[in-house]
Amino acid sequence: MNLRPFALSALVTWLTTVPLFAANPAATPIKPEVIPVHPQLQTLVNEAAQTALTEFAGKGLQTNHLAITLVDLTDKAQPTQASFRGDARIYPASVIKLFYLAAAHRWLEDGKLQDTDELRRAMRDMIVDSCNEATHYVIDVLTDTTGGPELPSAEMTAWADKRNTVNRYFASIGYTNINANQKTWNEGPYGRERVFVGKNYDNRNALTTDATARLLSDIVLGRCISAPRSAEMLKLMERNPFKKVPDEGEPDQGTAFTGRALKPSAKLWSKAGWTSTTRHDAAYVELPNGVRFVLVIFTTNHANEREIIPTVARKVIEGLEKGHGAGK
Repeated sequence: MNLRPFALSALVTWLTTVPLFAANPAATPIKPEVIPVHPQLQTLVNEAAQTALTEFAGKGLQTNHLAITLVDLTDKAQPTQASFRGDARIYPASVIKLFYLAAAHRWLEDGKLQDTDELRRAMRDMIVDSCNEATHYVIDVLTDTTGGPELPSAEMTAWADKRNTVNRYFASIGYTNINANQKTWNEGPYGRERVFVGKNYDNRNALTTDATARLLSDIVLGRCISAPRSAEMLKLMERNPFKKVPDEGEPDQGTAFTGRALKPSAKLWSKAGWTSTTRHDAAYVELPNGVRFVLVIFTTNHANEREIIPTVARKVIEGLEKGHGAGK
């Protein structure tokens, strides 16, 4: 029996009747700590964006292909931020895995998940190696769902509701304009996973650089779940931006993104994302002079252009080293 029409009907009904990002009605949404925008930092971000747009204009880089959020954490007691198209919803590729990592730690903290060696292995591989299969396992245990054939209407509705568990969690702590309910793929979804992402992929994952920078900043500041759990998450993101890696093959998360802009003795923690249409990085950097910052850069339609992200990062670093951040 072909169940696909029933599944599509169920999904349409579910999408039109259930708020995608609604928090659990029983929960009271938590108002997030707002990091103020600093005028000098905003000028720096605007200049960094314009530098990249000018330098890569000949390669077709346009304003809507770029988004940037910078958080100056040099004074961790008084962080400040600025952004360029920071609220634009963009397909995040593997950067979404940071959100699944944070959700897994929240579930562990609340006793909703059993802390097993296999879960820890999957969490590690999801971040350190950006393994999609590991991500599938983490999402399965977070949402109590699995992939498989298309489902009849009622079952698909229940499945879709469970798959949005992570969305409801992040909505409950003040995140907006994001979608974290899909697995990451090498070749693409099939069956109920394909149905759930939508005929035109309109239910695919989405993040903003602002939301990503908020999560990464909270991890760095020890505010994500708890200080010990934040430290565990940050440890998985530790990179070596100076190691020797071959130019061919998959881009290395430490050397092929923000790391290309760093000078010796700088330290890097990051989670990159790369597909045929996107090239992103979410990075926390510590410079030898004490400057510390989170920099999230998303680029679209220029996936194989290696220098856009480091061009923005170099301009940001140059400005922060000259004292253009609030921490100086």
